[in-house]
Amino acid sequence: MNATRTAPGLREIEQARARLEGVARVTPVYPSDTLSRLVGREVHLKAENLQRTGSFKIRGAYNVVSTLSAEQRAAGVAAASAGNHGQAVAWAARQVGAAARIFMPQDAPMAKVDATRSYGAEVELTGPAIEESLEAAQAYVAATGAAFVHPFEDPLVIAGQGTIGLELAEQLDDLGTVVIPVGGGGLASGIALALRAVRPTLRIVGVQAAGTLPGGPGFTIADGIAVKAPGELTSEILDRVLDDVVAVSDEEIAEAIVLLLERTKLVVEGAGAVGLAALLAGKVGGSGPATPVLSGGNIDATLLIQVMRRGLAVGGRYLVLRTRVPDRPGELAKLLGLLAAERVNVVEVEHQREAAGVPIGETGVELTLLTRNPAHCEQLLEQMREWGYPVERLD
Repeated sequence: MNATRTAPGLREIEQARARLEGVARVTPVYPSDTLSRLVGREVHLKAENLQRTGSFKIRGAYNVVSTLSAEQRAAGVAAASAGNHGQAVAWAARQVGAAARIFMPQDAPMAKVDATRSYGAEVELTGPAIEESLEAAQAYVAATGAAFVHPFEDPLVIAGQGTIGLELAEQLDDLGTVVIPVGGGGLASGIALALRAVRPTLRIVGVQAAGTLPGGPGFTIADGIAVKAPGELTSEILDRVLDDVVAVSDEEIAEAIVLLLERTKLVVEGAGAVGLAALLAGKVGGSGPATPVLSGGNIDATLLIQVMRRGLAVGGRYLVLRTRVPDRPGELAKLLGLLAAERVNVVEVEHQREAAGVPIGETGVELTLLTRNPAHCEQLLEQMREWGYPVERLD
């Protein structure tokens, strides 16, 4: 399918909304008093993590696939994706009776790989980067004639994502600042184009994951936006429509995931949490209400466990430490009794009798403790030193 290289306008976004009626959910917007207090401004959450297939991607994918001719549908569709786009294309293809082949990075979260297969698509794992999946998908399209559904560099995809902007304008009278994840740029382009058409004076900020930017470690828990740079078309759009673009670290993302789960009961993946992460870190700027778009909730269960532990540690809710006790009966029980008297919940205990650096006659002990806040962590460390235990913090 040969899509034009022109940015969609309000007319195209409204046409996409008509196609998506009864297909995509109109996702809710939730206010949060807790997050508002933490951020210092009114916060509303656009819960696109509650969308069909668990992310916003169904909007753009269906807007493309539903416009295919009968001949194009017979040839099938192909896509490259770290997960959410692949699930959306697979779901949309199934809705119109077309076969789908999805190319995914070899390290894509298994939850997303399995979900993509469950929607009826064939999945082929490629190299570690999404760019390699894109190349493999384009080669497959050239060889088979299948229709390629690009994750972001397509006006129809952008228009589909833009329907979120139309919903937001109707759901909130005062949007203030809208905060949108930026990977390939399709979501931010679509939402911003829609909002610039109907609410031209509001502030729009894009958020990237610092891990995949130049100078970063090359990895991020926000796998849904783990793209080196937006596309050519989306970059041109974003340069025009965004007021600012900021970046957040994985530690900041983890903290946001934990807060969303604990305080709002919303399961949000890394890419979906970057907007709130930026707000919590004070990076968004502006004043007045702020609306982060929670773009997806498809987080792998094993990653969620790691993120929760890391996020709790960063927030001072989880303390891992190493200490030593005399290698005599009752000494470990004595230490645990002292901690219990301080109302500390011990989650895990690990003996390290033969560990390097542990003197003869002593036993190394690694403790994982649940704590209230960073101040409580420091208080416990100091208390243990006063009790005579050498302490090394590990988290």
